[in-house]
Amino acid sequence: MAAETGTTTGTTTAWVVDHPAPAADRPLRRVERPLEPLGPRSLLLEVRACGVCRTDLHLAEGDLAPHLPGCPPGHEIVGRVLRAGPRATDFAEGDRVGAAWLAGTCGSCRYCLAGRENLCPDSRYTGWDVPGGYAGHAVVDADYVYRLPEGPPDEDLAPLLCAGIIGYRALQRADLPPGGRLGLYGFGASAHLTAQLALARGARVHVLTRSAEARRLAQDLGASSARGADDSPPEPLDSAILFAPVGDLVPVALAALDRGGTLAVAGIHLSDIPRLDYRQYLFQERTLRSVTANTRADGRAYLAETAAHPPTVHVRRYPMSRAPEALADLAADRVTGVAVLVPD
Repeated sequence: MAAETGTTTGTTTAWVVDHPAPAADRPLRRVERPLEPLGPRSLLLEVRACGVCRTDLHLAEGDLAPHLPGCPPGHEIVGRVLRAGPRATDFAEGDRVGAAWLAGTCGSCRYCLAGRENLCPDSRYTGWDVPGGYAGHAVVDADYVYRLPEGPPDEDLAPLLCAGIIGYRALQRADLPPGGRLGLYGFGASAHLTAQLALARGARVHVLTRSAEARRLAQDLGASSARGADDSPPEPLDSAILFAPVGDLVPVALAALDRGGTLAVAGIHLSDIPRLDYRQYLFQERTLRSVTANTRADGRAYLAETAAHPPTVHVRRYPMSRAPEALADLAADRVTGVAVLVPD
């Protein structure tokens, strides 16, 4: 496998979205595809684990329009550095790194200069704009990876790189006060990590989700209550995060907020929101916010916090050869916790 700067780095076996379709119809196709050239600040990774995110599902099913034809999904990549470009001297062969959703920004727009690079109009994303981790190898930008500790299993670290980081940013956007009351709507990969983060900070957490198995997991992790998605929590909420991509839950979550509370919508895709009556849902200074990707500072802060308070990551492993099955299981709510692809 050649790896000189500007030359191709060989080929890899990968899953790509052939034609968007319901996950049950298996829209992924396995191919042998060329890897990208190794640039001056590029890293060639051997993929050791890749989380299966709901955003991958949105791409496979056509909820998000494809940006790059034949692009392997996957943006929760744990890998080992095989080769580094000549200007990536801060990395060496064998280093353990993580590649996440944010793959690149312009670095010069007013958002980047203000520390809000997640809003950069020229931002690029792993598994959408650049090839992702549903593959044996990946070429990534050294400026957008995270150094990962030795010790934890690859499959436990992979979900931290999107489910965890996005949950961290959503929690920041939700303005949860110290010791506050937090509601989590939906309890999949991101929510089960965010719940543990909030609990470690001293919050009371109420989970509202349609899955009985997910409700049991929430209580096992320390949630104060776990009820159905349309139910009311046992007390008014200071903050809430909507992880389920269901617009009908926006008024449900807003109605559960106390005066001055904030609802953060964490997904990149959401079905239509019903008409909101202002006095019923937004009056008394209730706030509705979206969450858009994350900054690298978010990622570093979250990984530092998990080093101090390691979360329990509930993983369901799938061999890379069974990626379509993992995606179909996620679509059918057959995954409690997080699905992770690992080498066969």
